[in-house]
Amino acid sequence: MADAAKGQGPKSERGSGRGSGRDSERGSGHGPGRGSGGVRAGGRGPERGLSRELERELSRVVRGRVDLGVTARALTTMDASNYRRVPLGVVAPRDADDVAAVLGVCRTYGVPVVPRGGGTSIAGQATGTGIVLDFTRFMRSLVSVDAATRTAVVQPGVVLDVLRDAVAPHGLTFGPDPSTHSRCTLGGMIGNNACGAHSVAWGTMADNVHELTVVGAGGGTHRLARGWQNSTSPVGLRDFVIRHLSALRTGYPQDLPRRISGYAMDALLPEHGADLARAFCGSEGTLGVVTEATVRLVESPQARALAVLGYADESAAAEAAPALLPHGPLTVEGMAADLVRVRGGAGLPRGGAWLFVETGGATEAEARSRAGELARRGGALDSLVVSDPAGMRALWRIREDAAGTATRMPDGTEAWPGWEDCAVPPAQLGPYLREFRALLNSYGLHGTPYGHFGDGCIHVRIDFDLLTPAGIGRFRAFSEDLADLVVAHGGSLSGEHGDGQARAELLPKMYGPELVRLFGEFKDLWDPDGILNPGVLARPARLDENLRFEVLPRRPVDVEFGYADDGGDFSAAVRRCVGVAKCRTSQGGSGDVMCPSFRATGEEEHSTRGRARLLHEMLAGEVVTDGWRSSEVRDALDLCLSCKGCRSDCPVGVDMATYKAEFLHHHYEGRRRPAAHYALGRLPEWLRLAAPLARPLNAAARVGPLAALAKRFAGIAPERAIPPLTPRTFLSGLRGRPVPGGAAVLLWPDTFTNHLSPEVGRAALRVLSDAGIEAELPAGRVCCGLTYVSTGQLDRAKVVLRHTLDAMEPYLGAGGEEARPVVVLEPSCAAALRADLPELLPDDPRAARLAASVRTFAEALEECAPDWRPPRLDRPVAGQTHCHQHAVLGDAAERRLRERAGLAGELSGGCCGLAGNFGFERGHWEVSLACAEDQLLPSVRAAAPGTEILADGYSCRTQLAQLAGHRARHLAEVLAEGLGGEG
Repeated sequence: MADAAKGQGPKSERGSGRGSGRDSERGSGHGPGRGSGGVRAGGRGPERGLSRELERELSRVVRGRVDLGVTARALTTMDASNYRRVPLGVVAPRDADDVAAVLGVCRTYGVPVVPRGGGTSIAGQATGTGIVLDFTRFMRSLVSVDAATRTAVVQPGVVLDVLRDAVAPHGLTFGPDPSTHSRCTLGGMIGNNACGAHSVAWGTMADNVHELTVVGAGGGTHRLARGWQNSTSPVGLRDFVIRHLSALRTGYPQDLPRRISGYAMDALLPEHGADLARAFCGSEGTLGVVTEATVRLVESPQARALAVLGYADESAAAEAAPALLPHGPLTVEGMAADLVRVRGGAGLPRGGAWLFVETGGATEAEARSRAGELARRGGALDSLVVSDPAGMRALWRIREDAAGTATRMPDGTEAWPGWEDCAVPPAQLGPYLREFRALLNSYGLHGTPYGHFGDGCIHVRIDFDLLTPAGIGRFRAFSEDLADLVVAHGGSLSGEHGDGQARAELLPKMYGPELVRLFGEFKDLWDPDGILNPGVLARPARLDENLRFEVLPRRPVDVEFGYADDGGDFSAAVRRCVGVAKCRTSQGGSGDVMCPSFRATGEEEHSTRGRARLLHEMLAGEVVTDGWRSSEVRDALDLCLSCKGCRSDCPVGVDMATYKAEFLHHHYEGRRRPAAHYALGRLPEWLRLAAPLARPLNAAARVGPLAALAKRFAGIAPERAIPPLTPRTFLSGLRGRPVPGGAAVLLWPDTFTNHLSPEVGRAALRVLSDAGIEAELPAGRVCCGLTYVSTGQLDRAKVVLRHTLDAMEPYLGAGGEEARPVVVLEPSCAAALRADLPELLPDDPRAARLAASVRTFAEALEECAPDWRPPRLDRPVAGQTHCHQHAVLGDAAERRLRERAGLAGELSGGCCGLAGNFGFERGHWEVSLACAEDQLLPSVRAAAPGTEILADGYSCRTQLAQLAGHRARHLAEVLAEGLGGEG
């Protein structure tokens, strides 16, 4: 048996450790908890005393991490569902002995225990009022892989993609693959009986589990496999099956591939081989705690192809799906046009809905041939067959992002889970969808179905009003009617994500009262004290209680940014995070940025989701009780690089950089700020004052003791070198330059170009001139306000931006005159002008006009000189696309310009880790370095000799110079050099 790499996943031991550890007593209880089952979370008097006593006992017997502090509790109040329950704390066990110890202490105190994986559950089963077991920190080892028997042994915290990557060299993969495969854990998948896109070929989690090691509620260990003789089970379980043979044989719907609801007690029948492991799958943490699992692997096709078939609507697509199944596809996924938010339909074939049908083969030609055959048999309006990996990834990303995209309707209205994954027999899917649409209309609701059409499983987010009593009442009535509709079609209330709190109350409609009564008896055999995830599956909580929105303010909070896409409501902006946790990936995808600080630390509080959860709890005021003054929220946001990666990479467009700036503004209002805010946040002012003294200041910065003193005074990391000032600023070098009348464009003299890299500005002018584009510079002093915004000095930022608008007003095309393009060379400044400016000054029409005028260097060349041909350079490139460019501006024009110039190769994604002021601030060095090592530095090290290192951002160039000794250049510099002659 070959050992696989252990402990893979995020770099969990690098983090700052704030808000964690056994000795954390920071706010170990504030305010009553909500929800059913167990003790209340926090509070004063007896409850607070219980928290302290429980923490002492847990710390005494557990070797892992015990944390009953405010941050840990706030991070785990929610999963990806509509529900919220406040826990007493979080324990990260190191091994099965720790799990047993936690269960022993909690059993003594009558405290519930909730096992939790990636926290991406959509039905509410990963929330609870007691102790949350977090397996993602320590119990995340891939223990072994046996390629010969096609099995792997895993701990519950292993992320699915870690397993798939480890077995790929053997030509194997793991069949179940939810869209959250980059962050969901095997333990969570077992708990929910997860499925994914390939279930038509490889089945559900229960079909792929061979054996489980489970710690029971009483602390004993159960070995669960197929056959009573191969298993150790709770006392009385076999007798229970014998006593209820008739009910178990007749109470379950048949021929339903996605029957996930309820306990799979029928797996214990003799004719089914008494499969205890299968019966445990889908029990949602209510029967025992998995500490190790042996899972089955499947052969991965050597080549794959994807046929995308277009249909008039989702009902037509659903009716076409069953006919494809006999031909052995790997997937038959469906989605409608409502979920495609990419311009031009992202290259999808003609239609209002699509089936994504994947095929496999020994060669690309064979896989493509099978895909083509299915395309011909599918009766589609139009079709597309793709077999190159990049093209397939781009198409699959559209489908996988639907879980987040669906949370916003096309008009921006919020939509929510709750009926996320009903399943009916595939032959019934077309009629079911038509009746489902009719039911939505009868309630005045809207939603866009998508999902696993080949298995009859439908995902949908619906625009429920979960904020008002009337809306919640309608949510309940609709849920009851929809449950009746699903059952009428022979379906399952859950076809993938489990019942949780969202649907368990309605299980009698599907199974009848007698079988549901047996669910309670079944749970009691495993968990007689009722401490394992109470309120879920057996004796469930009501589907309309514990809603996560009820604690939020009913009136908009006073804020500085406009939040136009959220109706000006900061609470609505924070609600954008639904918990799908795309930010919790340990490796960035192709070109992705989000979330660099999580990938550096592995800490939930340093993920976009974690920060959003803390902001949610700050607004709720129950766990985080000191509002904008919260030190817990401040500490979580401290390692946010303000890279804006989440703005584009998060499926629902959470913009944590903006939320951070908003928080810092209120947190430090009327208070002394960190030294770096004054030194780096007001950098444009200091650089203007320093410009005449550039040479002596540069000399002083080279004197070690003087530099150390300056860095200490300014709050700069001691590991950082102070960048040299240019003795001749960009603007001073243009004195005497004739100002062209009626110039085609304005060139923005940003602070970084003017004072730190004037060679970029000179190169840009030269290239623009060669392209026949006359450029003028603004007559007055201008600034994008970026450094003020990133440090939360929003009052000062508004003053600076209003002065800028005054200076720019003559160029903005008032009175019907068309504004000239404003060429901004520094991507972060361009992003600030395009995104932050109109959000900070929404009532000033000049702000919107300036934002609309902003162009990147490549965009200006393409727009103003479409026939210009750049010099042919013919060399490879490496480097990084600026994170703000990726998130706000896009880099399509830059890619086309590089291609025309013969600059071949892809730039890396991620964030350089310097990110303006972030990487210079004291205390950020290690995270800054880890971010650079994530994608940027490895890509540059791997570059062949003679490769051009590109970085349009000043921060990226500085990071490369200081960490790798590479001189990176702006694209304008490279093109200017290619023109020849004098620079």
